[in-house]
Amino acid sequence: MAVNGILGIKLGMTQVYADDGAAIPCTVMQAGPCVVVQRRTAQNDGYEAVQIGLVEFVKPQRVTKPMAGHFKKADVAPMRFLGEVRLEASQTETKVGDRVLADNFTVGEFVDVSGVSKGKGFAGGVKRWHYRGGDNTHGSMFHRAPGGIGASSFPSRVWPGQHFAGHLGNQRQTARNLKVVKVDAEENLLLVRGAVPGPAGSYVFIRRAKSAR
Repeated sequence: MAVNGILGIKLGMTQVYADDGAAIPCTVMQAGPCVVVQRRTAQNDGYEAVQIGLVEFVKPQRVTKPMAGHFKKADVAPMRFLGEVRLEASQTETKVGDRVLADNFTVGEFVDVSGVSKGKGFAGGVKRWHYRGGDNTHGSMFHRAPGGIGASSFPSRVWPGQHFAGHLGNQRQTARNLKVVKVDAEENLLLVRGAVPGPAGSYVFIRRAKSAR
């Protein structure tokens, strides 16, 4: 069974040039190194997966006693960012303590990248939900208001799920079917075409695309 995902950190964006001279916008991510912390099996858990952790320094006082015992059982150093990844059929068997590196991916394949989007604070309906808004001329007094939010006589209430102003961003989002442009195994770098959620320095979860184009 082989690991089909990895944890990483978004470093920022850049561009690379194709053979024909076209500029390709890319996101640079530090993909790993990761270590397998726990193994889940079909016999014990009902499915095949592993819990992996991103290798980075963590102060001992930042680790709770239950998590310290969890890492001690796996005989690995404490980690801040953990994630669970499903396993794919393979000739090699994945076990606790194995390393998961950026070379797990190849140039040309597609990946899904999940992260927490940038928080934008309180935003109105036009910015948050892309409302068209009203006319700005001809005496219009309706510009950036939300418009009708429910029927009057029946059912005399606001419809469930109505889009209002509110907190924008700071949600877990997934950018799907991003093409891998470059893999730097020595520096644990992964370059994918396009943007991924979150600011530079935020954690991301990278896995092989479920429905590659």
